[in-house]
Amino acid sequence: MSVAVEVVDKVSDELVEAFERLLPQLSRSAPALGADELATLVGWSGTRLLIARVDGRIMGTLTLVTFPIPTGMRAWIEDVVVDEEARGRGVGAALTNEAVLIAQAAGARTVDLTSRPSREAANRLYQRVGFAPRETNVYRYGV
Repeated sequence: MSVAVEVVDKVSDELVEAFERLLPQLSRSAPALGADELATLVGWSGTRLLIARVDGRIMGTLTLVTFPIPTGMRAWIEDVVVDEEARGRGVGAALTNEAVLIAQAAGARTVDLTSRPSREAANRLYQRVGFAPRETNVYRYGV
């Protein structure tokens, strides 16, 4: 089994179909994304949408955002999802490692992400590839 990671530069029917399958595995409440919403995401400045292919089929995705702030360039990983059929086969690690390389190339000083404690396998993965837990609080304001 080989995993190939790529940065999406255009939206295809294949990508839309992959998101129809993958997004519900990440969030039951997230609305479906069509071609227009994916095109906005792919075209957004500072955002990179990565996909992982296993034997040619899209089996995972990750969103990397890089942004400048007064303390330097930073990066954030969001919405990592690996198809349940491909979990435990290195897809999440391949996506995360590639995102870190892209962030480093963009000059990011740090790469952050969050993961719910209940996602035990994901938390083990992030620590295995070099992320360290931080003592912090994450706050959310719903709008």
